[in-house]
Amino acid sequence: MVKQYLLDTNVLIAMFKGQHGIQEKMVAVGLQNCFVSEITLAELYAGAYKSMRKDALRQVVFVRNNFGIIPFDCAEVYGKLRSHLEAAGNRLDDMDLLIASTALDHGLTLVTNNTRHFSRVIGLEIEDWFE
Repeated sequence: MVKQYLLDTNVLIAMFKGQHGIQEKMVAVGLQNCFVSEITLAELYAGAYKSMRKDALRQVVFVRNNFGIIPFDCAEVYGKLRSHLEAAGNRLDDMDLLIASTALDHGLTLVTNNTRHFSRVIGLEIEDWFE
């Protein structure tokens, strides 16, 4: 079975900047195996509109048009994860928890530079392409 990846917001920002060999890693694993969550797309849009840079908005449109977009359709997974994390005293930012829930529910490996943060989510497979 081919491994498939959910790209976190920080990975896409590094891709835009041509940093850390992210583009080459995407090509190596196959662009058809790289996906973006609706949550990440929303974060990218927010950043683009906040920056007021036309190139930033074009970058988001590029992502929307060239990557498979995974819808947020895992409300129960999110609710269960949030409940378990809070009971253990391990809160996670809601947007990150939504992204983690999406990766878990769809069986995707989350690619992020924030492995320490996401490692609180039991069962979530994580890779850091910044190393």
